[in-house]
Amino acid sequence: MPLVKIIAKNFMDMVASLTARDLDRLYENPFICEAILRSLPPLAKKYVMQMLYIDGAIPAKMMEEWVLPDGFTKHRVAIDRLVQLRLFSEEKKKETTYRLNSTFQSNLRKHLIYGGALPREPMPSGITARLPTLEDLEAYAIGQWECFLLQLISSTQAERPTNFSSSMMKVFQRGLLSRRDKEAPRLTESGFQFLLMDTNAQLWYIVREYISNSQERGINQADLISFLLELSFHVAGEAYNLNTLSEIQKSMIKDFADLGLVKLQQGRKENWFIPTKLATNLSMSLTDSSARKEGFIVVETNFRMYAYSTSKLHCEILRLFSKVEYQLPNLIVGAITKESLYNAFENGITAEQIISFLQQNAHPRVADRMPSVPENVCDQMRLWESDLNRVEMTPAHYYDEFPSRDVFEAACDYARDRSGLLWEDPKKMRLVVKAEIHMHMREFLRGQNK
Repeated sequence: MPLVKIIAKNFMDMVASLTARDLDRLYENPFICEAILRSLPPLAKKYVMQMLYIDGAIPAKMMEEWVLPDGFTKHRVAIDRLVQLRLFSEEKKKETTYRLNSTFQSNLRKHLIYGGALPREPMPSGITARLPTLEDLEAYAIGQWECFLLQLISSTQAERPTNFSSSMMKVFQRGLLSRRDKEAPRLTESGFQFLLMDTNAQLWYIVREYISNSQERGINQADLISFLLELSFHVAGEAYNLNTLSEIQKSMIKDFADLGLVKLQQGRKENWFIPTKLATNLSMSLTDSSARKEGFIVVETNFRMYAYSTSKLHCEILRLFSKVEYQLPNLIVGAITKESLYNAFENGITAEQIISFLQQNAHPRVADRMPSVPENVCDQMRLWESDLNRVEMTPAHYYDEFPSRDVFEAACDYARDRSGLLWEDPKKMRLVVKAEIHMHMREFLRGQNK
């Protein structure tokens, strides 16, 4: 099997990290099969559809003939992905062959032929109260998500607390905040980079942590992923009866409401949940779901920055790399300065991440310009970053006063052979070696002096 390290960037990477038993259990749900198919790279989708009605194994050499020579790299990526997800089983006897997972194959066939029905249908409009419009629902989702992020990075900034327990918040904060005795938590390098991610990437990071901690709460990871993927097939803005959920799903849906995935509403007799676009986009890959959102930032050639936003979170994010001068009800005014950028660089944020954030969130009036962020601003940010990278610190040890030139040259050869020689001065018989080989060098010199 191909050895590909799984880095969970989207839903399918998390699915790929499940055990073989849990994966086979997931593939018993036709909607999960469709979600998996959606997420695959284009070439991998093609292979699945070509093998959907082939019950036997296909030789690897035959599959290589399905692509042009210049597409071999994409072919390997597709095969590796399919094997990771256990969609392909790899058999090595006389020759390498691939067979489509029988459970996945059977359920996807049924789903394509007969279609499928979700375990719940939208509630009739006569029962539900007036439902929010899609615009109101999107505003609600963004508001919930920003409130959660403020609670995550600074509980004093949040307008209202979430329903998550303090232990669960610590799980989310793991890796994003560092804590020391009697000191307020501080953002780590990963925490600063997290805040500059787009919403889909941030949401996936939190969902990934929520899933990884699910077994400690007595919830099976496969069940949780199955429910989340199921949510992605619901219609955003429609109401669904809470009584159609199991007790475990009801507890999970409250957490999802805190994240802005769903909105909960109560009627006289019935209660329901309304999925938002955050939920319906969960099963998509980050590249597919990162549709351009309306931005709010204008950067001028004189390094002045205007952010048309009422969000406290936006203001806190801008403080990471700029000097916020004043804040009006719907406008944040600041400047990108050398000092503010140096603080950002010291916290692990790169110039490219800042530029990418400004481009992704450019105001519609400047978003269509090329470039949306002035070139002189981008170039200057990169130059200021390169200033900090001119000198690289390496722990080292200095040696001099060698008893003879033979011992000096032998020491240089010894350090050079171990890739530890940093500097040598043959005239005055001086050298500098890396700290990691210092103890070995001492033992070597002691042997030379005997």
